[in-house]
Amino acid sequence: MPDSSAAAWPWVRARLSGLRPAARPGTRRAGGGAAVVRTAVVTDSAAALPAHYVSGLPWDGILTVTPMPVMVGEEIYGEGEDDILETIAVALAAGTPVKTSRPSPGQFEQAYRAAELRGFEGIVSVHISGELSGTVDAARLAAARVGIPVEVVDTETVGMAQGMAVQAAVEAASAGADRAAVAAAAAAQAKRTKVFFYVPSLEQLRRGGRIGAAASLLGTMLAIKPILAVDGGRIVPLEKVRSAARAVARLEEIVVAAAAPRLDDSVCLAVHHFGNPEEAESLAARLEAALPGCPPAQISSLPAVLAAHAGLGVLAVIVGRWSSRPDGGAHRD
Repeated sequence: MPDSSAAAWPWVRARLSGLRPAARPGTRRAGGGAAVVRTAVVTDSAAALPAHYVSGLPWDGILTVTPMPVMVGEEIYGEGEDDILETIAVALAAGTPVKTSRPSPGQFEQAYRAAELRGFEGIVSVHISGELSGTVDAARLAAARVGIPVEVVDTETVGMAQGMAVQAAVEAASAGADRAAVAAAAAAQAKRTKVFFYVPSLEQLRRGGRIGAAASLLGTMLAIKPILAVDGGRIVPLEKVRSAARAVARLEEIVVAAAAPRLDDSVCLAVHHFGNPEEAESLAARLEAALPGCPPAQISSLPAVLAAHAGLGVLAVIVGRWSSRPDGGAHRD
């Protein structure tokens, strides 16, 4: 079953509709406003941004998504290549080694120089947690090599939690914010998101060094189904559950508890999966019923670089909260 289309993602659509098309860098908007687009945004593919969001942006070069490489056996793949998720799934089932790597500093340097050539005055580079990847280090190395000023933001998170920080940065940049303000918008949005997830097995996280070997062995021996979270940039255990069904049910309860206390249209949810789209859609439907004031969750496959570490059967839910409505109405944080 395919992932939900953009038409089923009202909070994504609302973020787009609330933005006016902007002119090229250094020029005024066609509507006569005084805002000038001065800052470009760069991110990595761990942000899990919906393809419709990226392709729907009306600006020339304001956002660049740098792919993160995945190695399956001896072959190296980039995010977005045909059938990469299927290739990873087959490899994991067959026991073929699957590894990931950060983008090279040269990839970021190329993106930064391209933004400079387009006329931007500064860049905000928004990335996956530095505790989970060396991507922020590569970005900082590249930033030191270019003449245009670059602010590197470690979101201390991953997936659409990182993606929401990127969206906040793009909105601020489109409104004419300078580099410092765009970076602050990204960092603030990242702090307003929570990541909860369930994996049937801890083995892939252990192989990738994201959890300790002792925790993985304990989970395997006792048949524990862990519920995990991202906290302070790291993957941390929340609860240990004895069955897959109970783990998914408990994940749902945790998400509802995180979203319900201040439920309004500023809350947004995203559900990620790998190889289990029907299970993700069922979870999203139950969350919609339990949180009637919240727009339906966006449902999408994990990007390849995250799927390689989480393994088949993962279910992840991101709970985000926007600081303002797309129409400009303020919310209390």
